[in-house]
Amino acid sequence: SADKRTEKILIEEIQKAHPEHGIITEETGIINKSNVEKKWIIDPIDGTMNFLNGIPQFAISIGYEEKGEITCGIIFNPIINEMFVAEKGNGAYLNNSRIRVSNKKKIKDALLVTGGPKGASKIKNKIFSEYINVSNNVSNVRKFGSAALDMAYVACGRFDGYWQRELNYWDIAAGIIILKEAGGFVNFFEEDKKNPLNKNIIASNSNIHNELLDLISK
Repeated sequence: SADKRTEKILIEEIQKAHPEHGIITEETGIINKSNVEKKWIIDPIDGTMNFLNGIPQFAISIGYEEKGEITCGIIFNPIINEMFVAEKGNGAYLNNSRIRVSNKKKIKDALLVTGGPKGASKIKNKIFSEYINVSNNVSNVRKFGSAALDMAYVACGRFDGYWQRELNYWDIAAGIIILKEAGGFVNFFEEDKKNPLNKNIIASNSNIHNELLDLISK
């Protein structure tokens, strides 16, 4: 119910400002399918399980896509009042202060974050073996339960990299532009052509990106 109430408010405000734009949301789905070039991608509460259990690691995530490219985004954690924002060509910010990805140069020294697998996942063993391989080659791996905040934390240098399978587009849409504008790299791998809203993602600083990609690909 909290998800739906939050989503309703966001949809209403976007429609007031841009009634002609399309919207993709976690709870409602696709609104105004006629506009495929300009659309908003909303996750009203990313980290719902954390929210339900009183863990202050969840966020509102909103990305704006134009002609297939995310050009601005916002991720807001209302509990600790942290707002991550970015617009293409204008940099990324946390509460009005410019942010950059970390400058960690070696994968073995990296602090990474990941998520999953979901309870209903059919590739749990693959995800677990991937986790073992990565954790054997880096300093530490964390799991916090909010993909949006994981992306934001890589963008501001708290984590050096992030990877996760079986995500929804709305989980990470805003994070894509925030991380890129903070100097990070983003890759999607093993894309599901039948369902383009399902994503497998790797995001990190430029120094360790290829090494992390190699660990995932093994």
